[in-house]
Amino acid sequence: MGFKCGIVGLPNVGKSTLFNALTNSSKAQAENFPFCTIDPNIGVVPVPDQRLDELSQISSSKKKINTTISFVDIAGLVKGASKGEGLGNKFLSHIREVDAIIHMIRCFDSDDIQNVNPNVDPIRDLEIIETEMMLADLESIQKRLDKKNKKNLLPEHLAILETALDFLNNNKNLSALNEQFDIKTLNQTGLLSIKPKIFVCNVDENSVAKGNKYTTSFIEKFGRDNTLIISADIENQINQFTKEEKTNYMAMIGLDETGLNQLIKKGYDILKLDTFFTSGPEETRAWTIKKNCTAPKAAGEIHSDFEKGFIRAETVSYKDFIESKGWLNSKNNGKMRLEGKDYVVKDGDILNFRFNT
Repeated sequence: MGFKCGIVGLPNVGKSTLFNALTNSSKAQAENFPFCTIDPNIGVVPVPDQRLDELSQISSSKKKINTTISFVDIAGLVKGASKGEGLGNKFLSHIREVDAIIHMIRCFDSDDIQNVNPNVDPIRDLEIIETEMMLADLESIQKRLDKKNKKNLLPEHLAILETALDFLNNNKNLSALNEQFDIKTLNQTGLLSIKPKIFVCNVDENSVAKGNKYTTSFIEKFGRDNTLIISADIENQINQFTKEEKTNYMAMIGLDETGLNQLIKKGYDILKLDTFFTSGPEETRAWTIKKNCTAPKAAGEIHSDFEKGFIRAETVSYKDFIESKGWLNSKNNGKMRLEGKDYVVKDGDILNFRFNT
């Protein structure tokens, strides 16, 4: 499984510029007027992983296949979107399809780039977006709890929606639902406000290393844990550089890693994802799974038949595989283990599944 991140925010905050940078494409229009992006652009990006490169070399694989992440460039929302302002209902429906939300926040001054509000205020801007998503959730909940629709709800969905309505009526954050209900069942309700969030403060080049007054106030309010400081313009620029030029430029401006890498790491963190590998002479491949995934479920990511007929998993840790230089030496050195149905796959495991057809 890969995962899908939707980039949302007010118009002209840099969403399409970031999308182009992350996907290294010009698929997304990036123009200086509101509602430039109407239909969402989707870009599928291979997840960089040095472990995959090393495993591929050791196994002399013919092919190397990264796992992927999808970015969705969703059009700018405005105040009143939940009531249809700025074609808002259509855009809100696109957010329902993603696994996580990247909130793009304007944290730069510019006379050249139109701002839908009279001044730069990242806290206000985020609250506008979150309020519109909350209002959209409220409308959706009330419709589904209407007497004629309520009878069609599954009991577990009814419990979630009634609790959510109580939360909203008492000004409680819907994200607290994650502590009371199963995540998979929660996601089936289509509520926007419960989706994991990454806050991206879009800054100018001079602020990318240390931030500025806007990022400082934003972090003081919303915390640092899920907040990244990224310059969409810089990300776009470095995509045009050679590998050596990129390294030199990043060092010059005090940037340790690209925005893409930062977002992928944060995405894996907030969605609680791990990676396992398969590796052999034909191909080395990375696979994305949920944390605490059992071996049969991991096998099912490759093919449903692998999960149904699962017998065991030949398992080597990444460290042991590298030190033993492959499957054969791992087995000879006693580093390969035979794991059964209850085994919880660890991040970095190299697995070979045995199954009945």
